[in-house]
Amino acid sequence: MAMTIRLYNTLTRAKDVFRPIDETNVRMYVCGPTVYDDAHIGNARPVIIFDLLFRLLRHTYGADHVTYARNITDLDDKINKRAYERGITIGELTQGTTARFHRAIDALGALRPTVEPRATDHIDEMKVICEKLVASGHAYVAEDHVLFSVPSMPDYGKLSRRPLDDMIAGARVDVAPYKRSEMDFVLWKPSREPHEPGWPSPCGITQAGRPGWHIECSAMSWKHLGEVFDIHGGGIDLVFPHHENEVAQTTCAFGHGVMANVWMHNGFLQVEGDKMSKSLGNFVTIQELLDGWEGEAWPGEVLRLTMMKGHYRQPIDWTVRAMEESWKTLEHWYRVTAGIVAGAVPTPVLDALSDDLNTAKTIAELHGLEKHGDLAGLKAALSLMGFDGARAAELTSAEGEDEKDVARIEDMVAARLTARKAKDFAESDRIRDDLAAMGIQLKDGKDKVTGEPITTWEVAR
Repeated sequence: MAMTIRLYNTLTRAKDVFRPIDETNVRMYVCGPTVYDDAHIGNARPVIIFDLLFRLLRHTYGADHVTYARNITDLDDKINKRAYERGITIGELTQGTTARFHRAIDALGALRPTVEPRATDHIDEMKVICEKLVASGHAYVAEDHVLFSVPSMPDYGKLSRRPLDDMIAGARVDVAPYKRSEMDFVLWKPSREPHEPGWPSPCGITQAGRPGWHIECSAMSWKHLGEVFDIHGGGIDLVFPHHENEVAQTTCAFGHGVMANVWMHNGFLQVEGDKMSKSLGNFVTIQELLDGWEGEAWPGEVLRLTMMKGHYRQPIDWTVRAMEESWKTLEHWYRVTAGIVAGAVPTPVLDALSDDLNTAKTIAELHGLEKHGDLAGLKAALSLMGFDGARAAELTSAEGEDEKDVARIEDMVAARLTARKAKDFAESDRIRDDLAAMGIQLKDGKDKVTGEPITTWEVAR
């Protein structure tokens, strides 16, 4: 029987027990990057958080029983504009940016999703949804546009739960005389400029056109996960209007009450106490951190652990100090688990992760495993969380222990010596074995002057 996982559901505003529709095919969709520019550190948060959930689901239900879809948005007005400005094709722009995105997130230790659909490969599915919505009266055609009729859906807004006035302001919709309601949003629009990509339009429109933003994810999730699936994730900034409009399109097109049973959203990220922006000079991409930022090239594992220090639903402040602390922690964990064969993932670690991905508590449990000498459990837990030590040599120093580790080793050696003097040989042997597991070699002897027992140590080579 699978262990109990509880996840905070934006739809219910509660931490619910996760019950998959089909335990043999647990399905999750996460909004991926719009590839008009390189991914910044804020984009890394959902990549890391939902990669961790993917790993937990695979551990719980089996690697072959989880389908994770994370899309690539390679069709967008920002993309069109950027490609036009650079004098290159949209394909040339998105191909290069996507390749750089993959390199960056690979360095973060993120598994590739089961499927990574691209918007441009799902135009037919988008047109099918448009046709379904028009046929059912949930959408209409006006001046070569297909628009979703918000008043046709009585419970529109059930995900974001915003007052109507806030939704109108937050939608940031263009004023257009052909709209029946100011809240109506575009499903399909005409391509009139030479640099705008276009496809044959649905719903009897003769003008070539292209899809709106929201319908892309509805089409891709439907194609790969079905009309209703288990989990939909993304950043908190996507709740409205993007995810709200996804719900509207999908539920009205297919006649179900929900699109996904669980909606999960990660919180915002700021840098050194301020909102990240180019005008403040604190806008930083993942690759810039990997290559060198604030005088240091930061390994991907360090970025991953730093992102996990706070709860995923809360805001996080990205600081150099936090990364330095993460580096030291990982350096130590990789060192003490070197050469250790991983055991089973300890129950306290699984319990913490299963409690709405409580990574702060999980990290505390990792420290506890080391404290109690369960290095095999620590190594297994690190692997589950995406820290497999593959780049441990980059993280750890070849010169031996840092000052904090030296003090800890000295304390353990002293405790063993005390146990030996008290003839508590079981405790003495336990501490010796713990030190050996940490790569510390002991040498017992006697002080040449006093004749008292002494112990020296060195890092085993």
